[in-house]
Amino acid sequence: MLTIGQVVESIVGTQPVGLEQVITDTVIDSRLVKEGSLFVALPGESGDGHNYVQDAFQQGAVLAIIQHDVTTQATVLDIRRALPEIDLGVLSPPICLRVEDSLSALQQLARFWRARFDLRVIGITGSVGKSTTKELIADVLSRRYVTIRSPGNLNNEIGLPLSLMSLTDRHERAVLEMGFYIPGEIAQLCSIAQPQIGVLTNISEVHLERAGSMEAIIKGKGELVEALPPAPEGIAILNYDDPRVMSISERTQARIVTYGLSPEADLWASDVEGLGLEGIRCVVHFAEEQVHLRVPLLGRHSVHTVLRAAAVGLVEGLTWQEIVSGLQDTQSQLRLMAVRGPGGALLLDDTYNAAPSSVIAALNLLEDLEGRRIAVLGDMLELGEYEERGHRMVGARAAQVADLMITVGERSAWIAEEARAVGLPADRVLELGSKDEVIDYLQGRIGEGDVVLVKGSRGMALDMVVSALEESE
Repeated sequence: MLTIGQVVESIVGTQPVGLEQVITDTVIDSRLVKEGSLFVALPGESGDGHNYVQDAFQQGAVLAIIQHDVTTQATVLDIRRALPEIDLGVLSPPICLRVEDSLSALQQLARFWRARFDLRVIGITGSVGKSTTKELIADVLSRRYVTIRSPGNLNNEIGLPLSLMSLTDRHERAVLEMGFYIPGEIAQLCSIAQPQIGVLTNISEVHLERAGSMEAIIKGKGELVEALPPAPEGIAILNYDDPRVMSISERTQARIVTYGLSPEADLWASDVEGLGLEGIRCVVHFAEEQVHLRVPLLGRHSVHTVLRAAAVGLVEGLTWQEIVSGLQDTQSQLRLMAVRGPGGALLLDDTYNAAPSSVIAALNLLEDLEGRRIAVLGDMLELGEYEERGHRMVGARAAQVADLMITVGERSAWIAEEARAVGLPADRVLELGSKDEVIDYLQGRIGEGDVVLVKGSRGMALDMVVSALEESE
């Protein structure tokens, strides 16, 4: 168990005598504090955690990490330069540790804590599909190993360290999602987590505006494979179907295992069949083996998620029986949800986020379903110079799938324009100006036999469309 003394050691490099109080968990939100918690006060855009230090202590926290003065009755131990020469044995919680930078201290602590455990860490990155891949890999590995996974989408410089702080001696595998916005970010996460296995889902124009260029995105994603140890300990699991992913294969000394839909990949799938809301069916090939699978993941694109999880299972020594069991029992369809709307219409809520590849994948699922297909599509944000091209790609595919298409948002005008240009009749393309207009239009016009896909970037808040229609069922 982590102690206050070990927290001090992780920051200053010396373990003090005393301070043996056990830390029960590590949090950055005072509302999540329980008896024995470590509260890390982080400054932020919408609020400063230092304002809640005393609240955390009142809720039962025994230790807080701070980087500037706070109002508190607790003992403040300044360790910015060295461990004070005082009798630490006489100190009793609650205690504040004053550091130069509280986020850096959290990251140092997570690095220190992870290094104490002999376990295999699987790091996952890519433009889309990280969270579902993480969940499915963890479901598979859990068939044999005690496995911890990063909760939700805690995949950044704050979330990943918090995930690692939940490690215990019981854990044998850790499955961690690693997000990317700028070069250097994944390298930093890897320096903390020390992964032996790296999984790349795909590389696309998601966050291009923030990253600056496709070259920067490719460089940033490749930091995961660069951080892996050499073979045989290090293993890079790469998407053979994505040339951008394969372009970074020379940047690692790890063993490379490829997956995809091509027989040239090490692990590949054929006979992929979408079963609508019943999942997918496929045949998976590895060496001389063939395995027939039916998996409850939505959309034919999910076959790549299946292959990633199977690849990790194989390199970690699981049998096909264990892998298939984990795949079939999964609850990993995190993003897209099917709910009922007005008159019994089926609403496909895929509003968590959007990029051209994920919108096209959702349209492919819509195509697999019977009924009148309606696509409600919003803007895709942060595509940078790829913005117009990405929206037009979606419009071309939507024209092949949708019986009626509704767009909302300034950028989605490109979707509508392209859909009309490739043949979707103009009377089946509706451009609306707001979410409320979409809700008003669909209420009373959809019912039994209609399938409505709602998809757009999170900033478009199209989940409000789904919620309003679901409530009016």
